[in-house]
Amino acid sequence: MIAKLGTASLNQTPLDWKGNQERIRSVLKDAVDLKVQFLCLPELCISGYGVEDGFFFPGIESKSMEVLLELLPETKGLAVTFGMPLRVDEKLYNAVALVVDGVLQGFVLKQFLANYGLHYETRWFTPWPAGKVGEYVVGGKTYPVGDLLFEVGSVRVGIEICHDAWVDERPLIRQGKAGVGLVLNPSASHFAFSKYAFVRDLVCKSTTKFACTYLYSNLVGNEAGRIVYDGAGFIATQGEIVSESKRFSYLQTNLQTAVVDLSEIVRPAGSDEFSGKIIASSLPDIAFSEKASAFKEQSLLSKEEEFTQAVCLGLFDYLRKSGAKGYVVSLSGGADSSSTAVLIAYMLDYALQVYTLEELVEILLGPDEKLKSVSQLRKKILTCVYQATTSSSKRTRDAASVVAEEIEARFVLLELDEIVEAYKSVVGEAISWTPDWTTDDIALQNIQARTRGPSAWLIANLSNSILLATSNRSEAAVGYATMDGDTCGGLSPISGIDKAFLRRWLVWAEKDGPSGLRPVPSLSKVNSQEPTAELRPGGEQTDEADLMPYEVLDMIERLSIRDRLVPLQVFNALKEKKLQKVNKSWTPKQLAIWVERFFVLWSRNQWKRERYAPGFHLDDENLDPKTWCRFPILSGGFEKEIEELRSSVG
Repeated sequence: MIAKLGTASLNQTPLDWKGNQERIRSVLKDAVDLKVQFLCLPELCISGYGVEDGFFFPGIESKSMEVLLELLPETKGLAVTFGMPLRVDEKLYNAVALVVDGVLQGFVLKQFLANYGLHYETRWFTPWPAGKVGEYVVGGKTYPVGDLLFEVGSVRVGIEICHDAWVDERPLIRQGKAGVGLVLNPSASHFAFSKYAFVRDLVCKSTTKFACTYLYSNLVGNEAGRIVYDGAGFIATQGEIVSESKRFSYLQTNLQTAVVDLSEIVRPAGSDEFSGKIIASSLPDIAFSEKASAFKEQSLLSKEEEFTQAVCLGLFDYLRKSGAKGYVVSLSGGADSSSTAVLIAYMLDYALQVYTLEELVEILLGPDEKLKSVSQLRKKILTCVYQATTSSSKRTRDAASVVAEEIEARFVLLELDEIVEAYKSVVGEAISWTPDWTTDDIALQNIQARTRGPSAWLIANLSNSILLATSNRSEAAVGYATMDGDTCGGLSPISGIDKAFLRRWLVWAEKDGPSGLRPVPSLSKVNSQEPTAELRPGGEQTDEADLMPYEVLDMIERLSIRDRLVPLQVFNALKEKKLQKVNKSWTPKQLAIWVERFFVLWSRNQWKRERYAPGFHLDDENLDPKTWCRFPILSGGFEKEIEELRSSVG
């Protein structure tokens, strides 16, 4: 059988019944127009995947069913999957409905729930046992649910739901023995660095190992706030990808198709043993004269490209879905705030590759806003605020100014010394305090940083914008951030990335920039500086002098938090790396001091990590306590383990 196959990425929003339905309807229309026969839509595409405890709301499954039934007439000539929550015998399941030519056939229920890192599916859903089949009544008619296969014309069709395909006992093992020739995998698989290649390889190998054609679909964009989906969808057969969705698309729907001769698939000899249920149905016969077009494989993106595209798409959708009218960045002229501002500029660059100026203005600002140029749009969307105190240098002020000018942001300069001195005066008079840098260093640094918060918030409020926090992951690990200072904001877009990578990225953005976009040469004024908070007088303060080299900090963080090593084990692992060859001052004694410092600061500052604004998930080892890395706010602080380290080093 020669069949036209399709896979679609959708930019859905949790509980956006109307919007989700319209995006699905749009893809269905395109698929029908293109005479697609088999179409795979993403996991939980009707309700949205990131509903979280909204799945506990009464009626969410009935609302999902209502949307499904309204979409049935849109599926003429199609066999298509619809992801939705379904309650069977008082338990909620992650389900996929298969509809064939306008007729509901049954519901496949997810067997292996994702329950690690970002995912807490077992909190809401129940896993369905292999081989079990139940019943579900819709409009007085009974439909099968559970472990199902489908005969659609001459094609035996199986369904795996996202994580089902990632486990050793995946459903396809039994489906393959039952002669399945076509597998549909509706997924909601989050973005993480380098994950794309793994998924692509999984899809390709599935077609050879189980002698099938495989359709894989995924969500795209920032669906619910923290998670970004890259939208990668695949049509694969005989070990090759024959069609693939564009990653990180700014379009809300993206349909990819391919014509495949399913009769060419050679199935391995085996029994027809399948303990579930097989449902027979049919599609209208469609004659195809076309062949699969030549497919150009997407090249793997560098980490710099992936970071840029993922964060920019996350920022675009966050702005669009929140209803805010722009972003505000407290631009210090340093690495963190400069990278945040440049990412917003790149966000607009990417969007302008897809939309006209008029379309983009309507999407981000509404139909009543009329702008005449891209430059006006940039200034409307991004406001950069440099807030100077006596500790601020001309160097950082100049860096902030030229970066803002090059990316065409609105630039605001504020002098805050009077406000800082007023705080010190009011408090000093009330408690008889005379400020002294030798005894009150942290308090005097923090009051400068915190004084910047109200001004930035005010500017954001006045322009109906989102204030962005600019702390990075390395600072979060050791609490090197002022609460209500550089952590002010409703969103923290770089909190998932370490400082060492961020500094490399800034050099890349200065000299090369993303593919198809311009570099930002003015970043040279940022990259020529040593990272500094600029809060202590004298101009000698640097982050690495206060903490340790960021390269070492990031190594310690991964060894301790990712690999779960205690202080002495971390120290021994660092020694094995022979870091003295990198820098002669990194002696074993110095490494031990840095290891101890990390563990003390990590334990002391969990309360800060609990308070950080939401950030984007970028890799599967982040420090966000709400989605990945939990640690007690109060603890023993590794005291015994640090004593063992001291005793060993001497």
